[in-house]
Amino acid sequence: MNLLHANDRRGEYPASWYAATATPTERFAALKGDTRADVCVVGGGYTGLSAALHLAQAGARVVLLEAHRVGFGASGRNGGQLGSGQRMDQTGLEKLLGDTRARQLWEMGEEAKALVKRLIAEHGIDCDLRPGIAWSGSSAGEVRELHDYAAHLADRYGYNQLEVMDPDAFHALCPSPDYKGGVLDMGAAHLHPLNFALGLARAAAAAGAVIHEETEVLEIGEGRPARLRTAQGTVTADHVILACNGYLGGLNGKVAARVMPINNFVVATEPLGDDAGRVLTRDVGVADSRFVVNYFRLSRDRRLLFGGGESYGYRFPDIEATVRKPMRQVFPHLADVRIDYAWGGTLAITMKRMPYLARVAPNILSASGYSGHGVGNATQAGQLMAQAVLGESDGFDTMAAVPAPAFPGGAALRSPLLALAMTWYALRDRLGV
Repeated sequence: MNLLHANDRRGEYPASWYAATATPTERFAALKGDTRADVCVVGGGYTGLSAALHLAQAGARVVLLEAHRVGFGASGRNGGQLGSGQRMDQTGLEKLLGDTRARQLWEMGEEAKALVKRLIAEHGIDCDLRPGIAWSGSSAGEVRELHDYAAHLADRYGYNQLEVMDPDAFHALCPSPDYKGGVLDMGAAHLHPLNFALGLARAAAAAGAVIHEETEVLEIGEGRPARLRTAQGTVTADHVILACNGYLGGLNGKVAARVMPINNFVVATEPLGDDAGRVLTRDVGVADSRFVVNYFRLSRDRRLLFGGGESYGYRFPDIEATVRKPMRQVFPHLADVRIDYAWGGTLAITMKRMPYLARVAPNILSASGYSGHGVGNATQAGQLMAQAVLGESDGFDTMAAVPAPAFPGGAALRSPLLALAMTWYALRDRLGV
């Protein structure tokens, strides 16, 4: 079974709050017949749309193929949090790569945030961009770690946009009995993720990229040029960009060995009205420090958008029940709140929780595995691949040099092993270890 078709209607967005409130856009026609391109981009999420936009602006003939709709996958379903740095924190990167390369990656993470904000401004993308992401701790030890990390970023990297919050300060921001303090990052931001994707698509098309929706790539014939086969046509291209993330399927075995799809879930409550102040008192997003992260924010119509829970395999579980459990822990007073929308999506992770960028053939580039940090990372990865195709590969090479071990046991064992690990970490979360 293909994840592209396991849980969704063909060519349709999930019934999410994002889809219900998105800026309408006309469908891009499916590919019919044979066509030629300088670059064929496979996947219409942030990675592919950013690559297509930057290539088209440079004058390349770009054809983008999306199996469903642009922004259909994780790009249109995620928590909408634009975080600082990388998914692996700087102390981990320093141990893994050394101080010099860790600093390079920090700077690239900051450039990724700036890129997203610049694209939104330049192309007039209405996606409710707002500053502020808070990280919470559920124990005194977790809070100390967050405070120590804030000091590390200030001392080592000169990052001064983190506000350290004791229990009283954090409860004034987020009155959850589960949280004991944290930090607030006003350099980070949150946004409407589907509207950001749709805005990138409109910008790419305006720059000259040809986008085909409902056009699933069935096979990639490697060579110079490459030939991509779909159900109703082919694309012959000098270069190929794989931008599939969790929906890669069997298109490339090297990527599939290092990038694993997992499912994550979000609900939107009924509008909370004045009771929204018992969730958040400021328009910021929140993510906690659990291994299986809970993340949330208020929508513009004062709903709680709450994400939590993960699964492995093809079929989604009962999403409302899956997400209600952590939501009740964080906000007991919302135990019986009505859920108006519940949706899931497939993202992709790597062993090191860092993006996997690779040249999988002389003229085929791939980027995926953003591990929950994709709003900035994926948008930047598309830009880096576009630059590499155009002959400027320094940024791409820096990211591609990050170690990316294959999952043990290959495709047959990677999901069961990860599920076992997640169960252990979830138990540690519950016990407060």
